[in-house]
Amino acid sequence: MSTFFSNLFGSSKKEIVDPMKKFLIVGLGNIGPKYTETRHNIGFKVVDAYAELKETSWTTEKLGDVAYTKVKGKTVILLKPNTYMNLSGKSVNFWMQKEKINLENLLVITDDLNLDFGTIRVKTKGSDGGHNGLKDIQNQLLTSNYNRFRFGIGDRFSKGRQVDYVLGEWVKEEQLDMPERLDMSCKVIESFIASGITNTMNEYNGK
Repeated sequence: MSTFFSNLFGSSKKEIVDPMKKFLIVGLGNIGPKYTETRHNIGFKVVDAYAELKETSWTTEKLGDVAYTKVKGKTVILLKPNTYMNLSGKSVNFWMQKEKINLENLLVITDDLNLDFGTIRVKTKGSDGGHNGLKDIQNQLLTSNYNRFRFGIGDRFSKGRQVDYVLGEWVKEEQLDMPERLDMSCKVIESFIASGITNTMNEYNGK
């Protein structure tokens, strides 16, 4: 087919994306306005910030809200599961299969009670740490060897008040510090895609 007719009618060939150049970035959280500003929804907040940075928009698709962008020629799919936290793995597994994402190109962003507010820890594997979202992802993917980005929310709660704390809203001090922490979090995502998990851990862990 000549270039003229190819441009006029379009190519019949579907673009094939190298699986090594496709990434799935998942922010964990619960859907609904009452959860928007809760600590447990920091995963949603981080990917929302990254989507805004990349000037991409969300669409509601099967099992989640999805946005697409590019980083240095790599295809990036952002995902906010709409299954609620405890069934996050169902959404993650579906989009892994649908987009043919390699396990090493998955990054799951979640809250962590064991880290001070805003502290970043990126890991290649680990236990679910009692986090129901991570637990369901592990059950669905049949492995705990997937990349996760833990965002510290602190543990300033009294005995028996953990649920109230993680489902509670950010205090004023945290709200004031949040923009800088979200900016740093976006750099973590960009580094993971562009430079790989090892470089990202070396550069950002503990910041």
